[in-house]
Amino acid sequence: MSARSCWIVSFAVVACLELPGCRPESFPVPGSFRRVPATHRPGVVPDLPAPRRPSAPPLQIPRTTLNPWKPKVPERDWKYIVIHHTGTSQGSVAGIDAVHRKRKDKRGHHWLGIGYDFVIGNGRGMGDGEIEATFRWRKQIQGAHAGVRKYNEYGIGIALVGNFDKTRPTAAQLRAVKRLVGTLKAAYGIGSDHVLGHSDVRATDCPGRNFPLADVSSSRRLPAFVDRRPVPQPVRFVGLRGRFQR
Repeated sequence: MSARSCWIVSFAVVACLELPGCRPESFPVPGSFRRVPATHRPGVVPDLPAPRRPSAPPLQIPRTTLNPWKPKVPERDWKYIVIHHTGTSQGSVAGIDAVHRKRKDKRGHHWLGIGYDFVIGNGRGMGDGEIEATFRWRKQIQGAHAGVRKYNEYGIGIALVGNFDKTRPTAAQLRAVKRLVGTLKAAYGIGSDHVLGHSDVRATDCPGRNFPLADVSSSRRLPAFVDRRPVPQPVRFVGLRGRFQR
């Protein structure tokens, strides 16, 4: 081969090596193929993990929500709930308070005032189903309603306006007394067997033969949990072209 031919062949080999894909290292050696991850293949969308939603903090329910009648002073060691009726067709806390102030105890001392802790109205003198706490509850002073010392000291006195030997409590009164009894039971750990009628602790007809004591004594008060998820808006189909409106 002439010198010119050798020079041409050498130039062709060098030119080939300079072209993309012509370098020796660009040719894979058999058995050395590497699998390209699917996430790097053209046209393949990688499976990304779903975004994690931040967990909502636990719903804190203050005790005042469970017991809206919680007093602002240290509470007594309540163990009982004693239900009464006023024996009258109408009444209010102020009216009952005026009557009770005229009464005297065994020592001849006038009562401090109304003997109950709570009064529930029937629409005559107080709102129908209205619950009003008296000064005894607000100050956590022992009651003067049961006629028995133990139940005055450790029993929460609840009076409903009405004479339930003649009539029945109104629907609003029943809802109110169940709410109140259930709340007090939950707040002070009082069992249903410790929710009593006045006649259970003393010889009397109170709270009347028409009062559903068993139903009221089993009342429960459960916390209400709030659903924080947004309420979806209804979607309406409008027209024939498939348009949607919210």
